[in-house]
Formats: sequence, C-alpha cells, structure tokens
Amino acid sequence: MREERRLDDRKLAVLRAIVQDYVGTEEPVGSKALVERHNLGVSSATVRNDMAVLEEEGYIHQPHTSAGRVPTDKGYRLFVDRLTEVKPLSTAERRAITSFLDHAVDLDDVVARTVRLLAQLTRQVAVVQYPSLTRSTVRHVELVALTPTRVMLVLITDTGRVEQRLVDCPSQVGEAMLGDLRSRLNARAAGRRFAEVPTLLQDLPESFPHQDRAAVTTVLSTLYEALVEQTEERVVLGGTANLTRFPHDFPLTIAPVLEALEEQVVLLRLLGETGDPGVMVRIGHENAYEGLNSTSVVSVGYGSGDETVAKLGVVGPTRMDYPGTMGAVRAVARYVGQILAAS
Repeated sequence: MREERRLDDRKLAVLRAIVQDYVGTEEPVGSKALVERHNLGVSSATVRNDMAVLEEEGYIHQPHTSAGRVPTDKGYRLFVDRLTEVKPLSTAERRAITSFLDHAVDLDDVVARTVRLLAQLTRQVAVVQYPSLTRSTVRHVELVALTPTRVMLVLITDTGRVEQRLVDCPSQVGEAMLGDLRSRLNARAAGRRFAEVPTLLQDLPESFPHQDRAAVTTVLSTLYEALVEQTEERVVLGGTANLTRFPHDFPLTIAPVLEALEEQVVLLRLLGETGDPGVMVRIGHENAYEGLNSTSVVSVGYGSGDETVAKLGVVGPTRMDYPGTMGAVRAVARYVGQILAAS
C-alpha cells in the first residue's frame, strides 16, 4: 500500500488547507489560522496533532522557530495527485485567450503569442515547444512555375508550417506536366508522416515519360530536403522577469534557475516526452536539473486533432497555485490545438 494512503481524509484536508494558505500568503501556516480560515470541523488541538503526523511523514516542515509549517515537495506532490479538479478559467480569461490567439498570422506568431499569453495568465515563466517536423504530416505540396526551368515548391504541414524551396530543373517543365506531378505528389503524400513520404514516392519518376524524369527527380530531391531539414527541437521562452516577483521563494539567488532556463536541452527535458499528452507536474527535486530544484514545471501536450506534436508549459516556484496553473496551461494548449487544426 502506498505511503500516502495511510493518511486519512482529515489529514489530507489539513494538508490541502496548509498548501492553499501558504500559496496565498507566503507565510508559514499555524493550527490556529487553519481552524479560523477553514471549516475543518475539529479543534486546534486535533489540527496540531494532524500537523505533527504530516510533519513526521515528511509532507510539511517548520522553516524556522515560528509555530507555522510549510509544505515540502512531497506535500505538494500529494496535493497535486489528490486534486479532484483543476481551477476553471474565468469568462474573461477565456475571452482573452480567444481574442489574443485568433489574430495570429502564422505558426511563428502562434508560438510567440502563446508564450506571452501563458506568462500573463499564470504570472510564471512560459515555455512553448515548436511542433516538431519529425512528428508532422504533409497537408499539401504546391508547385508553381516561375520560369520554364525554375519551380517553387511549397510544403504545407498539418501544424501550419510552410516551407518554400526553389527548384532549378535540368529541362523545361510545362504546365501540364507540373499539374500532373502536383496531383500525383499529393495523392501519395498528403496526410502521411514525413518519414513515410520518400518510400511512397520512390518509384514516381518512372511513371512519367522519359524526357520528364530528370525534372521529376530534381523536384523530389528538393522535397526530401524540405522534409528532413529544420527537424531540430526548438523552444521559446517568455516571462522570465516574473521570477523576480518571488524573492522569498528564491532566498539565495535565482541565478541557477536563470542559467537552466537558457539551455534548450534542459527545457525540452522539463517539458517531457511529446507522446504523453496529459498534464504533467514536476515538483522541486523531481526536476533532474539541480538548478531547478526550487521550481515546479506544469506542462501539457498540444496538437491538431488527436495528434500531439509538441509541449507547452510554465516554470515557477514550488509555492505555486497548482489548480489554477494546470487549468490555464490545459486551456491554452487546447486552443492552440484548435488553431493548428483549422490552419
């Protein structure tokens, strides 16, 4: 039986009240304050006994000689694990998400706006991963004749990313041949993952007249280049200045936190595996990077339709409004996914 199951509902209620009060006031919480602020239905003496058990079990600790207690990483973890629901966004917050993100003009703008919006909603550091091309599918391939021997290839992905390439063909390309190639390309590649496309198109040149095969092969080579380039993971950060709002949560220095946030690899690891779309919360020492042991990370996957293509989330002190932050992160991710699906 897991250790926390030994705690009865009353002690869990006391822990929940301690977390809520400490997050809201930044002050260590005493038994008298708990009885006054929360309808726990028991005396101060009983609450003191429950707090003693919680401290013995490692869920709360006494930061100094005052009578108050604060949650530990283990206490926050149990609080998050036992959340029955996340805090819903207000109508004004939902309206802000819609109006702010609806004006995005392309994928870069969507990511930039999402970072700013998350930082403003949660008052934490926002982190947004670009949709990875390795997990993308082809939505459409467009071919446009610029000159008799030069073609513009436009690759449009399911995440709204647009890649353009110029193709210099070894022979002239007529409109009829170009239209035929466009139709055959999309018939085979549209809706397919990038990794599948080269195999699906490998025999395509042979289906064209001999005089057109060199041009078809050149166009395909350029398409393959577009499919494999820029597959590196990219992460955008915003709201770092929000960390300065929490001087008591970083009593020595925020330098290690700032240094960690500068590392793209660290940020990607913080967000977690893209394949896991659910809300993930890493608290304090659960973060493998030592510089972030005083922080918590709340992240969730986003994507078009049922496909999760990347992650977004926030980084802040462990003294975090977890229900509110989880609700905001999830709501923003859902709306970004809708934008990508409609783009």
